Amino acid sequence: MTGVAEERRRLRRDLHDGLGPALAAAALKIEAARNVARRDPAGADGILTQVAGDLTAVLGDVRRLVHDLRPPALDQFGLVGAVEQAAARFGGGPLAVTVRTSGDLSALPAAVEVAAYRIVGEALTNVSRHAAATHCTVELAAGDRTLRVEIADDGRGATPDALVGVGLLGMRERAEELGGACTVTRRPSGGTLVSAMIPYGRSASDGAAPEV
Repeated sequence: MTGVAEERRRLRRDLHDGLGPALAAAALKIEAARNVARRDPAGADGILTQVAGDLTAVLGDVRRLVHDLRPPALDQFGLVGAVEQAAARFGGGPLAVTVRTSGDLSALPAAVEVAAYRIVGEALTNVSRHAAATHCTVELAAGDRTLRVEIADDGRGATPDALVGVGLLGMRERAEELGGACTVTRRPSGGTLVSAMIPYGRSASDGAAPEV
C-alpha cells in the first residue's frame, strides 16, 4: 500500500502547508479590509482585490488536488472515453495510438478506473518519451471480475535499467494496491508490453474495491 500512503501524505502536506496558510492569510486580509473600510474605502478595495487574486490561486490548487485524486475526465467521459482522450493527446505525429476494448467497462469500481487510467497514462508517457515507437495499442478488457490493461508498442523495447524506473514502479504499485499485478516486458517481436491485471472484488457493480 506504499502508493496509497504516499498519496495521503502528499495530500495532507498540500492541505497543511499550502491551502491552510493561504486561506488563513485571506481571512486576515478580509479583516484588515473591514477595519479600514470606513476611513479608506479605496484601500479596503485594494485589499479585497488582493484577496480575490489569492482565492483564485487557492481554487487552482483545489482543482489540482481533486485532479490528482480522481481525474475529472473519468467522471466526464467514463474510463473508455478518458483513455481515448489520453490516446489522442499522445497520438499524432510519428506515434499512432489505437484503443481496443472488450467486456462491460461501464460499471467498474472507482478505484479500478483510476488505477487503469493512471497505468495507461504512465505507459503512454514512457512510450512517447523513450520508445521511439511508431504504433502503440492500448487494450482494456473486462473479464471474469478482472480488468486486463495492456499497452504494447513497436519501439526499441524496455532496457533492464528502465524496468525499475519510478514510473514503472508506480504502475506496479497501483495494480498491487488493488490485489492485482503489473508486469513490463520486452516483446519478442520488438517493443515493450505493459500488462496489468486488476481484480474488482465480488462484482464490478458493488464497489468492493477500495477507493484511492
